[in-house]
Amino acid sequence: MKIYLDSAQVPTWTLPAGCPAVQGVTTNPSLVFQAGLPVTLASYLGLVQAAADHGFAELMLQLPSADLGAAIRWVDTLRTAADGARVQLTIKLPCAAEWEPCIRQVQQVGQAILLTGLSNPVQLLWARDMHAQYVAPYVGRLANDGRNVWALMQACVALQSQGPQLLAASIKSPEVLAQLIGIGAAAVTLPPASLVAWSTDTLTQAAMAQFDQDIAASLASDR
Repeated sequence: MKIYLDSAQVPTWTLPAGCPAVQGVTTNPSLVFQAGLPVTLASYLGLVQAAADHGFAELMLQLPSADLGAAIRWVDTLRTAADGARVQLTIKLPCAAEWEPCIRQVQQVGQAILLTGLSNPVQLLWARDMHAQYVAPYVGRLANDGRNVWALMQACVALQSQGPQLLAASIKSPEVLAQLIGIGAAAVTLPPASLVAWSTDTLTQAAMAQFDQDIAASLASDR
């Protein structure tokens, strides 16, 4: 399973020991705004360079507008920058029919795409027909809405051999992450804070403390 950091806050991309390897970074306009950046091409180009500086292999950036002319200008500029930085670029676009002209226009230049916000199996089949490289359902949002999350996740995994890979987003607990690993999800996005928090565990720490206590007791009894 590949892990992508779900953040546009570059300082949080440096992770402590105990965290698994990270494939790259994924962002969207909301994350860029939350990082205190304007949603502009200049900000996105800065993220491309930051990804390269961190040694990440991939970067996923979401276009802010379905305007075809603007989309191609952004994609051409970002592709050039990513190629120069040796970072593999994926363009994120909403999984919505009104974005289809933009999706097709971006694909015509040979650009890999991710369809984000996927929420039901009909959208999944449409994403397959659109030849998307990735689909990204928001697991936490679906659960909060009372949806049958795991039926949709299993459907996404079942279609991975036919094209779109599942990149599950909005993961709220390590138990959900474990379930995604178990069903064979190709990738997940996680906030850096979640990776850091889950890289240690109170049960592990308690076991280590018990070992230390028993070692000390055994040495004391040898005197």
